[in-house]
Amino acid sequence: MFDDLDPEVLRRASGKKWQQPAPGVLPAWVADMDYPSAPPIRAAIQERLELGLGYPHWDDAPDLNPLREVFTERMRRQGVAFAPADVRVFTELIQALQVVLHLGTEPGDTVALHTPAYPPFLDTISAMGRRLRPIPMIDTPDGWTFDTERLAAAPPAALILVNPHNPTGRAFTRDELAGLAEIADRHGVLVISDEIHSDLAYEPHRHIPFATLHERTVTLTSASKAFNLAGLRCSVAHVGDARIREALAAMPPQFFGEVSSLSVVATVAAWKEGGAWLAEARETLARNRDLVKDSLPPGVRHHSPEATYLAWLDCRELGLGDDPAAHFLADGKIMLSNGPAFGPGGEGFARLNFATSGPILTDVLQRLNDSASRAT
Repeated sequence: MFDDLDPEVLRRASGKKWQQPAPGVLPAWVADMDYPSAPPIRAAIQERLELGLGYPHWDDAPDLNPLREVFTERMRRQGVAFAPADVRVFTELIQALQVVLHLGTEPGDTVALHTPAYPPFLDTISAMGRRLRPIPMIDTPDGWTFDTERLAAAPPAALILVNPHNPTGRAFTRDELAGLAEIADRHGVLVISDEIHSDLAYEPHRHIPFATLHERTVTLTSASKAFNLAGLRCSVAHVGDARIREALAAMPPQFFGEVSSLSVVATVAAWKEGGAWLAEARETLARNRDLVKDSLPPGVRHHSPEATYLAWLDCRELGLGDDPAAHFLADGKIMLSNGPAFGPGGEGFARLNFATSGPILTDVLQRLNDSASRAT
């Protein structure tokens, strides 16, 4: 199923991953999978369409939203005992992040973030008048790491923790996370933990929910990455910080909008019945990860990701300037994510999305090799 993908069919879909590139350009940029939705998700949506799309039964009683129980049960299997009453449902993870920053920080406050970083997070910090405090990811022979003491030296008002990390693909270890938790506890730092890629760790690596180490964490996640549901707009937040819970409770019930009933139906189906589909997707992604590792051209380095379907490519040896993705687009007809958009540390890098079929990925990598050879 995951290798039987037709580029022409993908181009007719509504997603910007395939719609935005010019004809003849292969996309390997925005973090969407090319895979069809899991059968249980399609069946659940079809059943709801046949039954009708009236107001959902939880419309006036958010505590009846089935996602609360489904999410807390899912997290219980990961070793976290969340109270369903502390769970909120939002449209997108970025919306949830902005709401928490709005309620938990003030303009001018510093917000720490491991960099390079997901561009919308950088844009959010700037647009909301907060000040970025970068925690640089450090490239070592053994992989990406960071200096915990950099955070301790000047504690911020908030830390946005992206784990697994986008774009480097790190699944942070318990020791790394414990160091961050100790600093957050000692200095009262609000921690917002983006765990949207948590279902996509590769053996022997494990995702460790930050809330297992720091109770006052606001945990954000969604089925959108692991199950390719971004267009349905649904995310979940567990609000472990009492200050944020109180601030949310003081707002009008629909002040931050409501998710659609179809998005809830799809997410419930994904998390309750999508296990077999996800297992097959992970097998395909693990194979593709190895294909990337074995097929990169000379002059392009990377550390094979421990999680996610994103490869962070160091192209500096090719001498293509700050934005090698621009060269590969113009010369190789492949669209990667532009490294400089990921902020400090992104210069000379590009991000490659390998969540596609084997044949399409092989074509992408061949074009990458051919374009790199013409650059040297």
